[in-house]
Amino acid sequence: MQATLLGVGLIGPGLPSWSEAIAVLRGEAPWVSAASVVPPPQRLPAAERRRAGAAVKIALSVADAACSDAARDPGTMATVFTSSSGDGANCSALCETLAHPPGPDRLVSPTRFTNSVHNAAAGYWHIAVGSRHTSSSICAHDDSFGAGLMAALAQVPALPAPVLLVASDTPYPEPLNATRPLPDTMGVALVLGASGTPGAAAQLRTRLLPMAQAGAATRCGDAGLERLRERIPAARALPLLEAIARRQPARVVLPVSAQLALEIELDFAP
Repeated sequence: MQATLLGVGLIGPGLPSWSEAIAVLRGEAPWVSAASVVPPPQRLPAAERRRAGAAVKIALSVADAACSDAARDPGTMATVFTSSSGDGANCSALCETLAHPPGPDRLVSPTRFTNSVHNAAAGYWHIAVGSRHTSSSICAHDDSFGAGLMAALAQVPALPAPVLLVASDTPYPEPLNATRPLPDTMGVALVLGASGTPGAAAQLRTRLLPMAQAGAATRCGDAGLERLRERIPAARALPLLEAIARRQPARVVLPVSAQLALEIELDFAP
């Protein structure tokens, strides 16, 4: 599979945006731990912004940033949204409600139910940008980013416009956090076009391989970023983002499942 990278969106701990993170990803500045700050998604009306949870807000924020970076109309693109857990806070609240004995305290809010489905973020996005293009929502536990990237790359050659990939994760409150600990919110978005698309930031050549043939997953060069990669599924994108930021030919291996991996070779125009 071949594709071009047209735009990037990023928000994570100590990584407030793609442009601000480039120096860290290049190794020119140290990574400094700081809580993720997710701006309100301006595409949503005020009432929708109030109802949307953190999972929707982070996904829409990085999607918007990637489309802006690529200078592409978001309403023209198919999308792939991927998350290891969806809206953890909403899931926890639903579980608490359902744990009550039968009665008025056990009634589920319609808004919470709407936001509980795994494609909630995709639905908010397509409504907000007025898009009727195809959308997939994927979950593959810790390998969700790799699985989402594979799904997006597979669509690129068949579509007339670029494909938007959005990967995001938000933590669970206790007591679920004790079972599935995620230290913070993180989101990554990539706009991927067909090979030869003008304005590309990088060229990607990818192969889906058995894990034994691909070798170990690529690690981050920075120790702090490597800890993020190990702890937040969306942060599995960081080795790829490091390679993109450095703008040097590189080979990156990203797990797609326990048995499969994507081998990605990156090239850059002079």
